[in-house]
Amino acid sequence: MRKSRDQEIIEHIREDRARWRRSMDEQKKKTKNDQVVHPNHYERWAVEPVTFIMDNDLEFWRGNVIKYVMRAGLKEGQSEVTDLQKAKRYIEMRINQLEGKPPNAVS
Repeated sequence: MRKSRDQEIIEHIREDRARWRRSMDEQKKKTKNDQVVHPNHYERWAVEPVTFIMDNDLEFWRGNVIKYVMRAGLKEGQSEVTDLQKAKRYIEMRINQLEGKPPNAVS
C-alpha cells in the first residue's frame, strides 16, 4: 500500500526530529561539564528552556517566566521561592504594560 503525502511528511518530520535530537545529544556530550553552555539546573529537561524560547521566538518577558519556572528549586544556591517570585514579577510587569503603566510600576 502506498503512503499518503501526509504520512510521508509526518515520517520526514519524525526523522528530522530524531536527527536533531541525536545532534543535540552529541553536543551535550561535548560540553557536559560546561556550566555556561549546559548548566546543571537545565540538564534535566529534554529541551533546555533557552532552546524552546528561541525556537519559538518568545518575547523577553514570556521567556523569562518560562526560564524561572523551569529552574525553580533546581539552581544551586537559589531558593525555589525566589525563582517563582522572579517569574511572578515578569508576569506583573507584563500586566502593568497591558494596563498602560510603566512595566516596573509597583502595585
